[in-house]
Amino acid sequence: MSCCTIPSHRTTPAPVIVIGLGVAAVSAASIFIRFAQAAGAASLMIAAMRLVIASALLAPLAWSRCRAEFRTLTPKELALALISGLCLGGHFAAWILSLALTNVISSVVLVSFSPLFVAIASAVFLKERISGRMWLGMVIAVAGGIAIGLASATGAANGPMTTGRNPLFGDGLALAGAMCLTPYLIIGRALRAKLSLLAYITLVYGSGAIALLVLVGVTHTPLTVSDPSAWAWIALLAAVPQLIGHTAFNWAVRRMPAVFATVPVLGEPIGSSILAIVVLGEIAKPLTLAGAALALAGIILLSRTAGDA
Repeated sequence: MSCCTIPSHRTTPAPVIVIGLGVAAVSAASIFIRFAQAAGAASLMIAAMRLVIASALLAPLAWSRCRAEFRTLTPKELALALISGLCLGGHFAAWILSLALTNVISSVVLVSFSPLFVAIASAVFLKERISGRMWLGMVIAVAGGIAIGLASATGAANGPMTTGRNPLFGDGLALAGAMCLTPYLIIGRALRAKLSLLAYITLVYGSGAIALLVLVGVTHTPLTVSDPSAWAWIALLAAVPQLIGHTAFNWAVRRMPAVFATVPVLGEPIGSSILAIVVLGEIAKPLTLAGAALALAGIILLSRTAGDA
């Protein structure tokens, strides 16, 4: 059996172990990004090279093991994979730009609103029911998001690496990143029913990389940086949060409902916020912390209810 053949029974590690590893990996993403930005790397360059490096590492393995599987793809399935990659690229572009404008806590909490958007999209396109408790979770999450926005409207968090040039706009970009993640998650659930993990992530990460390189060209964003440490941080971003973290979540998408599969992402705001305080010395406003707690409570209620449905 080739590595890209979908087995008739699962012999993968326990989901809890894989998801825990993924959460730990993605929690470091905002810290790596902040250090790369501080070293002079443009945000769109970071987003593009994150996926370029990850795709370059995956491509030889996928070419040697998954060529037969790629040939079985229909034009519709290939188009869906490309759309999924485009959405992933949009997610990274919006979110990484947001980290240059607002504090880490606001950015990682708001970009974690994907369960809310997935719930709505699942109801519209997949005909999945939204229960009363799910609606309650949405209301609580939105209230938390509004509190974060109000806090950002009066300035960003304090800290030596906090730029805060336009924190409210940064919050909006984080929400846009969450919206971009929605079709990526839903399409992934559909395609992973047929495609192996290696084949799927190679197609999606690769198409996302191409889309971001086009965006870099259109916006005339430089792909060079004088400080070599920036490349080290970008390489870490590709290896740890991307190849380990996002790949773990793509593994999980095949094994649970679309909304429930986003639950692991909720660990990122907690881990990233702790790292932002300890590593970056970033202290958020009380209203930001209260809004973050409220938003996460709403998303947890939404996701747990969806998972029990």
